[in-house]
Amino acid sequence: MEVPVYLFTGFLESGKTVFIQDTLEDNRFNQGERTLLLVCEEGETEYEPAKFPGKNVFIRTLEDESELNEENLTRLQKETNAERVMVEYNGMWQLQHFYDEMPEGWIPYQDMLFFDGRSFLNYNANMRSLVVDKIKDCDVCVFNRLPEGVDTMELHKVVRGISRRTDILYEYASGRLVPDEIEDPLPFDINAPVIVIEDRDFALFYRDLTEEKEKYKGKKVKFKALAAVDRKFPDRTCALGRHIMTCCVEDIQYCALVSKLPNGVNVENSFWYDIEAEIDIRFSRLYGKKGPIFNVIKATRTDPPEDQVATFY
Repeated sequence: MEVPVYLFTGFLESGKTVFIQDTLEDNRFNQGERTLLLVCEEGETEYEPAKFPGKNVFIRTLEDESELNEENLTRLQKETNAERVMVEYNGMWQLQHFYDEMPEGWIPYQDMLFFDGRSFLNYNANMRSLVVDKIKDCDVCVFNRLPEGVDTMELHKVVRGISRRTDILYEYASGRLVPDEIEDPLPFDINAPVIVIEDRDFALFYRDLTEEKEKYKGKKVKFKALAAVDRKFPDRTCALGRHIMTCCVEDIQYCALVSKLPNGVNVENSFWYDIEAEIDIRFSRLYGKKGPIFNVIKATRTDPPEDQVATFY
């Protein structure tokens, strides 16, 4: 049985409890489904189950991250016979831990993130890795308690530096809710006959290509890449990419895409190349799914870029 999971993330006192309470009071959302509500941190605001339309919400508190394990989560679901799960997640816990421990059949349906807009930039400066962890996969990011007239550009830049697909909402102290409408053009021309990716823009290119791959199908592109070759790859196949840093040195990863080499074009492992390629979107067993493929036209050995680690800034 598939069990939809609704995640509500953010730091303590960011408004998660109030939003979940209002959601469960709404007859349009709460139509009697047996709901397991996992509370992973306790703030000043408490839930008021008496205001829910029925007695179908079962609140369970997880006081320690060690309780967030597959065995315990399975037990709680069976104990409550829950048809869906809502999670008020602890902002100090990494989200990957929850994903790793989700029981079989639990399917993430929506991830909503809440920040107090007045203190967010301070959190971002001092707990950057936790901010990135919460933003990178969320569907909607809500900045609440904003004073009227505040400039939202800095908030927008932080979110867009981590994810281009996340929807952003601004909620003002008056209760007014405004969607983010700041245009965020890419730093390269996707409609050019050949898309030229400067070294400084590779991280943005990689993220946009992997998030909105279909719009790149059939496009030609030039970029500088570090090649990876492995005997386990299919014939005439390599990986081309760069090391990318999202927020700090600890999270630097080699981010590359499957690339097919024509006869007569070869690359060596751990060397840099100026690449000309056409992008296709198709299945690859290296991905285990459909994804972007670089059909290489030309690969010319070159010197490493001045900054070998790409960033989003």
